[in-house]
Amino acid sequence: MPHGYPRARRRVHSTLLPHRLAVRVGGVLLAAAGLLLSSLGAAPPASATTLTPHVYAGGVVQGFGTATTYGSPPGSSLASPLEAMASTPDGKGYWLAAADGGIFTFGDAAFYGSEGGTNLYAPIVAITPTPDGKGYWLAAADGGIFTFGDAAFYGSEGGATLKAPIVGMATTPDGKGYWLAAADGGIFTFGDAAFYGSEGGVALNAAVVGIASTSDGKGYWLAAADGGIFTFGDAAFYGSEGNTDLNASVVGMAVTPDQKGYWLVGNDGGVFTLGDAPFYGSDGGLSPVAPVAAIASIPNGTGYWLLAPDNVPVTFSTPSPNSTSPSSGRIVAAAASQIGPDPDNSEGPFCNPYGPCEEWCALFATWAWQQGGFPVPSLPFVGSIYNWAQTNGAIIPTTGTPAPGDAVLYGTGPQNVNTSVHTGIVAAVWPDGEIITIEGDAGPAPTGALNVVLNGPFLPKDSLAYNGVPVYAFAQP
Repeated sequence: MPHGYPRARRRVHSTLLPHRLAVRVGGVLLAAAGLLLSSLGAAPPASATTLTPHVYAGGVVQGFGTATTYGSPPGSSLASPLEAMASTPDGKGYWLAAADGGIFTFGDAAFYGSEGGTNLYAPIVAITPTPDGKGYWLAAADGGIFTFGDAAFYGSEGGATLKAPIVGMATTPDGKGYWLAAADGGIFTFGDAAFYGSEGGVALNAAVVGIASTSDGKGYWLAAADGGIFTFGDAAFYGSEGNTDLNASVVGMAVTPDQKGYWLVGNDGGVFTLGDAPFYGSDGGLSPVAPVAAIASIPNGTGYWLLAPDNVPVTFSTPSPNSTSPSSGRIVAAAASQIGPDPDNSEGPFCNPYGPCEEWCALFATWAWQQGGFPVPSLPFVGSIYNWAQTNGAIIPTTGTPAPGDAVLYGTGPQNVNTSVHTGIVAAVWPDGEIITIEGDAGPAPTGALNVVLNGPFLPKDSLAYNGVPVYAFAQP
């Protein structure tokens, strides 16, 4: 049963169900954003030059039960968003991993090296410690594996052509092997990790977001964004949230010490307990709501942590921008300064500082372009951004590579509000094509609340599975 879960979808205000924007922030989205053309051509709102960053309630790492919060990254901006976390063997510390491979240690978690400052081909999506806690592996979305401390290398999928990106990693009990799980349910085994089955080739209702192995290494669970659970080998089924009308997409799972239960966490911080997994609290029902990207449990099962990456500022300086235009940096910086919610919605639904009281993702994107020095009007309809860029800038097809500062356009085309449904600003682009975006009028939040969130990393071609809606183009101002 879910505990403390508000009835509001995570990133979506209507029928769209993103996975992490979800979605690692996933897949984090989306507001159906298109709408009135009444302010087409209007001047930027007077408040556009005086906006200040918002602040979410709570910290980057929040502990429940006996899980002590040992610290979070410093208030200074990170080069790339946080993506994953893992507990030390005694539960008295944890590691945080950023998308660029940066590692942050707290409590008794020791630092054994990182990929921070390295030009990675794809973003990091998982961190897994060795059994003695004297090392860890990092897994990238392209299947690349990086080893530190006493973590040994047993192979990777780096350089292979994957059908879907890697979303999670689990290790064998002796640390001499590991599994990688892909978003389509595919499983890759290395070292002494045995193959017990997968969902690869099966038409899933939602993308897989995580994997956990049994204590004897003879089985594993897969968790999907809709709360579905898949079991293999000696991993037992204790229930799922599949076929449940969730408030937010599931983004991670953790297993109890006796392997007779597990926790699932939604992007809005709601926690689901199944089997003998105790409930120690959640962020579900809090206001404002900070998107959650991961859950890590204390090894003895007496508590867990939630990771809320939107609570720490990011410069998006890694990977290196593939645009030399100074305006790109100004656009991204302006958008990033707005990440967070405004708990005061007293003026009415969809009231926002970027334009009139209406669905405002397009208003936010054009406001960011204005901060970059472009004479774009405040456009309230996503399709109008496409049309403006087609005349004044450039349209990049989904087969092309966007640059930071470009707008990502969701839907099937610019024709109307049913085909052009949401937009955001591209903040980072990896060589493998994965992007991170900053999106306004997004969740997790009740309909009409003011939220600007991080979304991704995700491959634009996989947006339908990750965000619940495809990308039809990128618009360059």
